Amino acid sequence: MTSDTRRWRVEEEPGQDRLDAYLAARVTELSRSGAARLLEQGHVLVDGAPGRKSDTPRPGSELLLHLPAPEPSHIAPEDLPLTILYEDEDLAVIEKAAGMVVHPAPGHRSGTLVNALLFHMKDLSGIGGVLRPGIVHRLDRDTSGLMLVAKTDDAHRALSDALKRREVRRRYLAAAWGHVDREEWDVDAPIGRARTDRKRMAVMEGGRRARTRFTLLERWRAADLLRAELDTGRTHQIRVHLRYVGHPVVGDRVYGDGWERGFGGADRGWAQELAKRTRRQFLHAAELEFAHPRGGRHLSFSSALPKDLDAVAEWARES
Repeated sequence: MTSDTRRWRVEEEPGQDRLDAYLAARVTELSRSGAARLLEQGHVLVDGAPGRKSDTPRPGSELLLHLPAPEPSHIAPEDLPLTILYEDEDLAVIEKAAGMVVHPAPGHRSGTLVNALLFHMKDLSGIGGVLRPGIVHRLDRDTSGLMLVAKTDDAHRALSDALKRREVRRRYLAAAWGHVDREEWDVDAPIGRARTDRKRMAVMEGGRRARTRFTLLERWRAADLLRAELDTGRTHQIRVHLRYVGHPVVGDRVYGDGWERGFGGADRGWAQELAKRTRRQFLHAAELEFAHPRGGRHLSFSSALPKDLDAVAEWARES
């Protein structure tokens, strides 16, 4: 793939109030973070001057966008265990194990999902960048379950567009502290990076729109098992939304650490035992549905709770 330069004038109604968001909405190859990265690197000119991600796109302004060619990957393939549920020439559906980081990052240069993908698959798309080949969406390190992987650039663009149009259905199983007061409900609350701790996310005014649909599946003694369906895909979205409504994910050391100590009476011991048995956040990407980017064939996948979470759920049901 070679570099690409594009020039156009901003429409009368750009539809976005920030330049990074406008670029992500208009250029199919770009995510918002990718657009922000190109802006920071000086690859976007607005009327001849370097653009900033916080700039407001103004109708009639001339934009010049340079999409650099992907850098060759220096990530080493590693023979790591990887469950591949489906694979064809365009894409794959895999099960990520809990504890595996998706792509290399400071402190995680090896042992990532990308290292495993490079070993197990001959081709991966390059749109995700040198550190994220094939990665269409992510799961947190301690979240297990289904992920989509693109093997060609065309498939990556099509799947990313489908995600933006909310045509890829992603459903999770989550155990949440306490008892919710309804069978089904939505949380529609914007999420942004917390001002006091940049490693955490929070519901905040000015954040990006985030919507999660929840369904009650089982009531346990002092916790509920829920189905969570993403309508958007913000960082830590399910964990942040459940913390926001007062029912953090069981085992979540970031958004619900020590929550079990808030229970009193007969439930206190049960909650403490549940927390002890849950060694990581009880969150599993259990269902994935989408249309194949080549021909539109409907594909649907499911993944049962892995052994560690299934054992916790069995104990919670029987105790």
